[in-house]
Amino acid sequence: MDSRTAAKGTADPDAVEFVRFCYRRRRVGWPELYDEMCAVAARGLFRGYSADDLAGLGIGFSLFDMPALAGLSNRIVAEEQALRRPVAVMITVDVTPAPDVTPAPEPIATHESTMQPSHDSRDDRTFDVPVHLTLVPTGA
Repeated sequence: MDSRTAAKGTADPDAVEFVRFCYRRRRVGWPELYDEMCAVAARGLFRGYSADDLAGLGIGFSLFDMPALAGLSNRIVAEEQALRRPVAVMITVDVTPAPDVTPAPEPIATHESTMQPSHDSRDDRTFDVPVHLTLVPTGA
């Protein structure tokens, strides 16, 4: 992998997946990740690719290729860590106005024997408050 290519961020998709694969096997930083990548390439654990196959994708393990590989690895490690960052849950109340409902007028009773107990409008209240959960990165 040419260091100019790594700086632009235009690595081969298979090369990016190789680094992700190695990082997900051992969630470690650069020097240890390099060791993991060498071990994976030596054993052909990533899709059966050897070190020569990976060199065709732009993953080189030589001293000359190391700056580009380190840049790609750091970028992918940062992306993976951002995906694993803990989140906090924020509960908010929906502020949409309730529809205007006017109760129908109750009939007036003419005899005391036919009067029913008065209907209390407080019984019509609902306590169903819509709740929206929003994921927010911690520290925000």
